[in-house]
Amino acid sequence: MAFSHGSNDGQKFIGAVALALLLGGVLPTFDIPIWVVFLCAAIMALGTGIGGWRIIRTLGRRITTLKTHQGFAAELAAAGTITLASAFGIPLSTTHTISTSIMGVGAVRRTRAVRWSVTRELVIAWLLTFPICAAITWTVVKLIRMLA
Repeated sequence: MAFSHGSNDGQKFIGAVALALLLGGVLPTFDIPIWVVFLCAAIMALGTGIGGWRIIRTLGRRITTLKTHQGFAAELAAAGTITLASAFGIPLSTTHTISTSIMGVGAVRRTRAVRWSVTRELVIAWLLTFPICAAITWTVVKLIRMLA
């Protein structure tokens, strides 16, 4: 799962940072220096280390209670899906992938084994991400234009 996560999310993060450096004039061409790869890996590791426990708690305990073999099945399904998507260059949300894998494992036992109220909160957060990010980006661009 860690490999598949890095192969998909890592590439998106590295690309976004390299594009920002190119547009900011730091990089003359869109060639990604190795220091950008290591910087992004360090930032992802730091972010996971600082805030990852909340995600792990939500996925590992709040959606459904998992036994060892169920956790293995969910991780295997998510890792396989993410690895396959990465091989074809398809960006996807690794969090969505593992979350839905865990929901699927819980639903195999019985549909009531999944805490659908927690799932509803996750889906609402996923749906709100797009308009909130658009609004933040719009605001930042407007502020930059005012200052420039």
